[in-house]
Amino acid sequence: MRFARPVRRTPPRPTTTGRHRGPRGAGRRRLLVTSVTAICAVLIAVLALREASGPASPADDPRCRPTALLEPPCGAWFGAFVPHDKADLADRVAAYEERVGRRLDIVYTYHDMSAVTGTRLEGQLLTEQEQRVGEDRMLLLSWESKWWGGTERQQPTWKQIADGELDDSVIDVQARRVKEYGERTGKKVFLSFDLEMDTRTPQNGTPEEYVRAYRHLHDRFRALGVDNVVWTWIITGYLNHADLFRRMYPGDGYVDWIGYNQYNYYRCHRAKWLTFAETQQASHDWIRRHVSDDKPLMLSEFGTASDPDRPDRQAGWYEQVPRVLENLEGVKAALQWNYRDPGPYCDLSVAGDEAWAALRGAAGDPYLNQPHG
Repeated sequence: MRFARPVRRTPPRPTTTGRHRGPRGAGRRRLLVTSVTAICAVLIAVLALREASGPASPADDPRCRPTALLEPPCGAWFGAFVPHDKADLADRVAAYEERVGRRLDIVYTYHDMSAVTGTRLEGQLLTEQEQRVGEDRMLLLSWESKWWGGTERQQPTWKQIADGELDDSVIDVQARRVKEYGERTGKKVFLSFDLEMDTRTPQNGTPEEYVRAYRHLHDRFRALGVDNVVWTWIITGYLNHADLFRRMYPGDGYVDWIGYNQYNYYRCHRAKWLTFAETQQASHDWIRRHVSDDKPLMLSEFGTASDPDRPDRQAGWYEQVPRVLENLEGVKAALQWNYRDPGPYCDLSVAGDEAWAALRGAAGDPYLNQPHG
């Protein structure tokens, strides 16, 4: 299902339908010349005003076209994680878009790093459903070394990945698949490796081993000629992990975008209510000071719990989103999480028609409606 992007339209001026006899002879010619002169003056004024104020919408301005790394210069992308099963991603995305009143810019999906064998497809990047969705949208693929369907013993460590133990069975297979997708469609994908890696040490390895694994993955794709990946490094954003963030950053040469995941959990983690700005500002400022002052940033997961005692509170939270985003320097994408928290406690789904209406209004804001090309 496709949705047109919102465009502000000026109501047409009322026109007269009565018939009037026009002037004759020289008087009529003088009136015609005067009218043409007046019209020209108005047109010149309108063109001058438009030149001074800029194009009517981002789509009219070539400076707003996305960069080679899919960064929208004039605003930010709007995307979401939409809960789905293997076979119904396209339908679930269409249902979400109908509720939010627009097509998503980015759809977020997750995969483990298992070998694709038989009917086990969890490790397959760019499934048939993802490719359907990707026809009109961008994709963020989160590739996880933690095998959802396996045991702890089966999950590869960062050292094993860095040492090339998964190259033949997993990494090369999927790298070629991503490359073929780009050659066939001309499309790039955002790719994340082990999002929130700051919560996975020491179980998966040391911070230094993570960096080696990330760089190995990046270099392996490059060696295979895969040039349609936008490398996205995603952390939790919890500042008590600040030392881990520093140690686990692969380096500017390996990262195209930086993402972080911050929520208003409210009661489910015994937290106080936080506004949208309060959930994002501190992590944003720390990343800008200590990791990168120029990489595009992504709110790769954002959302809020509801307040049973104040049903309108979730709606008010989502209403803040566009104006706060405009003041978060360098944030170029925001992906709403419409599901439970990855942990077992917090329901962060949109609760009720009022909250959906507020999210719909935020998603329709011109700042979050940028041209794709």
